[in-house]
Amino acid sequence: MAEFPLDPMLSKAVIASENYKCTSEILSMVAMLSLGSSVFYRPKEKAVHADTARLNFARGGGGDHVALLRCYRDWAASDYNQTWCFENYVQVRSMKKARDIREQLEGLCERVEIDSSVSCNDDEMDQVLKSVTSGFFYNIAKLGRTGEYQTVKQKKTVYIHPGSVLAKEENPPTWLVYFELAFTTKEYMRQVAPIQPGWLVEIAPHYYQESDVEDSKAKKMPKARK
Repeated sequence: MAEFPLDPMLSKAVIASENYKCTSEILSMVAMLSLGSSVFYRPKEKAVHADTARLNFARGGGGDHVALLRCYRDWAASDYNQTWCFENYVQVRSMKKARDIREQLEGLCERVEIDSSVSCNDDEMDQVLKSVTSGFFYNIAKLGRTGEYQTVKQKKTVYIHPGSVLAKEENPPTWLVYFELAFTTKEYMRQVAPIQPGWLVEIAPHYYQESDVEDSKAKKMPKARK
């Protein structure tokens, strides 16, 4: 992982993507995650339009991670068009930086003999999220019967960030992987994606046991508290 000048968890996700055959998608996603919260903008006078544009990237599920991936992929399909960014309320400068980061990661993958062109299909996004979980298995939260999320191991109460594409989900996922925690009035999870609890035992058996996830199918969970 020392070959990649990234947060170790992002590096682990890149390495895991070789096994899950989705390296191309993970490189785009990691490049976007590396930007922090500077991808989208939301002018007050066009807040509804900006929110709609952002939610369009979340079509088909996958949470914030897959939304960022679709954003980058659609921009690339537009031939990196600046007008496309304006129409979708996306920061041009941030997208150009993401492209630069992605190109650097491609070069690093070549050095460690990971084929950066290997790609999965749209109906295989679980492979992408498994790669993310491989890197971020420490950052897992579960929706409890009180309607609040708790981190699985530390039992810390956390909330989906209001800027997440999942923030207003009527039926929130029971299990989430998150990129990072940010504390303002509450401790918020930034960049969240739904996962299957069984992945945790499969991916990180040294950290999770069946007892950590065994009651996940038992009962319907309530709506998450904001």
